[in-house]
Amino acid sequence: MIDYREKCIALLHERGVDIKDIADCARFLQADYHVDLKMEELLDSVYSVLSKREVQHAIITAIELDKLAENKVMDDKELEDILLRDEGLYGVDEVIAYGICNLYGSIALTNFGFIDKKKYGIIAKLNEEGKNTGRCNTFLDDIVGAIAASAASRFAHRWVK
Repeated sequence: MIDYREKCIALLHERGVDIKDIADCARFLQADYHVDLKMEELLDSVYSVLSKREVQHAIITAIELDKLAENKVMDDKELEDILLRDEGLYGVDEVIAYGICNLYGSIALTNFGFIDKKKYGIIAKLNEEGKNTGRCNTFLDDIVGAIAASAASRFAHRWVK
């Protein structure tokens, strides 16, 4: 049996994303509410999010689409061009990210919108890398943001009294 969580971690790593980078984004989202956050707690939330099959499928699909566009092997060259440019009106990347956030409630959705707009940490790096190097991170930056937003939401829900 395939360990999809480990496969996703390896895919993220291959694309330049460390799990600690995602936990740092989750910390950014929770820092105003929990000043004494411990990285271990946030890593636990990230790993928990990565354990969900729906999240794993989203990661695998998103990264594959980015790679296909980047390698210029898509059959639909107009779509390939849209992905390579990370066209602003193309919203399918966000829709896949919403699918992850929907598993963790409205806090995850609002967290995702916030971090997607702010482009914090690894998300900013991925976004810029996609613009300047020929690398396609159209889906990846949103997937990473959704994982961080969901991990932050999971953390927040555990602390509500």
